[in-house]
Amino acid sequence: MGKIVVSENVSLDGVMQDPTGDEGFKFGGWFDQMSDDVRNEWAKVEFQEALDTAAWLIGRGTYTWFAQRWADRPGEWADRLRSIPKYVVSSTLENPTEWANSSVLNGDVIEQVTKLKRSVDGDILVYGSGPLVQTLMEHDLVDEFRLMTHPFVFGTGERLFRETSDQKRMRLVDVHTIGDSLALLTYQPVRTA
Repeated sequence: MGKIVVSENVSLDGVMQDPTGDEGFKFGGWFDQMSDDVRNEWAKVEFQEALDTAAWLIGRGTYTWFAQRWADRPGEWADRLRSIPKYVVSSTLENPTEWANSSVLNGDVIEQVTKLKRSVDGDILVYGSGPLVQTLMEHDLVDEFRLMTHPFVFGTGERLFRETSDQKRMRLVDVHTIGDSLALLTYQPVRTA
């Protein structure tokens, strides 16, 4: 059975909005403020995550963003991303052709993701896709959160964790320092039997 893993770059206060500065958010571009040494260490972690991933589950906006940057890029990392099956949650996209191994999950998201978890053996990675993450979290479908935490506090912006119908308890399962400024925090939901 597959495991839904949400892997996000976030600020200390949980903002995930506009890390590359493409959206016009007043604090956008925060991702690009890493030093080269930290960026190289970050890239090693992310490449390994790509190697260890069985599939991607992403929203349409995130899919489009990644496809524009990775679909035709050369190199081992891009080759690996092309080879990963990508499942796009969208009510408007019908036949994604921008990026290899992409298909659309349409219909009831919860039902489709539950089927996907049963059919995939390994990690099903979710990047970006804020609204999708919110839906998955609300229905207790997320098995792990990997938060690459950047040393910024914005006080505003779109956060990874938004309003929920109930408290979501988590347990810390791993902490890993990346370079001299990032922390990779891994949490799993505490589920009651």
